[in-house]
Amino acid sequence: MDTLKIISDPVFGFIRIPRGLLYNIVEHPFFQRLNRINQLGLASVVYPSARHTRFQHSLGAFHLMSEAVRSLQEKGVYIFDSEAEAVEAAILMHDIGHGPFSHVLEHTLISGISHEDISLMMMEHINRDLNGQLNLAINIFKNQYPNKIFHQLISSQLDMDRLDYLRRDSFYTGVTEGNIGSARIIKMLNVKDEQLVVEAKGIYSIENFLTTRRLMYWQVYLHKTTVGYEKVLVNTLRRAKWLTWQGEQLFASPSLRYFLEHDIDAAWFEKQPEALQMYAELDDSDIWSALKAWKHAADPILRLLATDLLDRHLFHVEVREEPPTEEELEDLRTRLAETFGISKEDTDYLLTVAEIGKDMYNPADDSIGILYKDGTVKDIADASEILNVHLLSKKIRKYYLCYQRM
Repeated sequence: MDTLKIISDPVFGFIRIPRGLLYNIVEHPFFQRLNRINQLGLASVVYPSARHTRFQHSLGAFHLMSEAVRSLQEKGVYIFDSEAEAVEAAILMHDIGHGPFSHVLEHTLISGISHEDISLMMMEHINRDLNGQLNLAINIFKNQYPNKIFHQLISSQLDMDRLDYLRRDSFYTGVTEGNIGSARIIKMLNVKDEQLVVEAKGIYSIENFLTTRRLMYWQVYLHKTTVGYEKVLVNTLRRAKWLTWQGEQLFASPSLRYFLEHDIDAAWFEKQPEALQMYAELDDSDIWSALKAWKHAADPILRLLATDLLDRHLFHVEVREEPPTEEELEDLRTRLAETFGISKEDTDYLLTVAEIGKDMYNPADDSIGILYKDGTVKDIADASEILNVHLLSKKIRKYYLCYQRM
């Protein structure tokens, strides 16, 4: 039997997965589910080719982790084989708890629990299936392992997750300005005082990485059209859940129906063992198939919103520096109610104000250290000659006023 499974990847070329624990993770149904979840949610409404999956991203992050481990070992950083396998397993599973359409589900059909929390529950489930082989990987993922560089490689300002998604999302969206030198950054990684650092030769790659990340967030991830389209989906699911609670029998797959019928939060997941399995069966196809049926629903609001999503009728979106006034919102509610023949109360499904804040670099949270030949380490904020890290670390706040076109 071959000792490796080789997968051809358009971003990194061949990705090699050793048979054994890592291959068994990839073969697990929880991981295979990621094939049915788009990495960028509804961003394809702006970038039609951005239809790559969480499965592809997870394999890409695993590939970069393997490269990072090898690069650190070549520089004399001692890493046990068990540690290398564990950190590669952890990065493989870091996104396993994502729901359909990226983060949309976290704020609609479930509440008070993040995809990271669900990822951990899924990891523990897989660990039981694999007879405890993931104990070390889970400790690293939870940042409970003494050697902190491994958790930094999974979750930090400069982790393998970000290095993959920036490269991959740039490739599939065609936003070429988003391409980063991930290979060079990995080659420049080193360890100093038990912290992951970047050698001074890599400072320009880090400067590019930080500016690129800012560009990708505002040009792709938080593009106003994508945000507006996501709000249509959020409001559709909210309406479907409200109608279900009123006793309406809407078309839905068993897993989607489970989340429509119940008020599911962290406590529910803890007390109801079937919740995780139902979540594991939920993917993008459940939502799309429901929308096709809801387009013909008796309820006019659900019918309108489902049609919006299927036929690409986007909410009108205004991006503002200040929130809209209550007078503006009241005027909009009046016009929406008159146009669509609904109550003002129900216009909440056709009108959303989203407040979005994002900082691209937070030195107080988790800095990027630059290592010089004399052994000293400076934060990138002090080491960079061209970056205004003060501006990069400033939390930018924007208000998205989204509403049904009239």
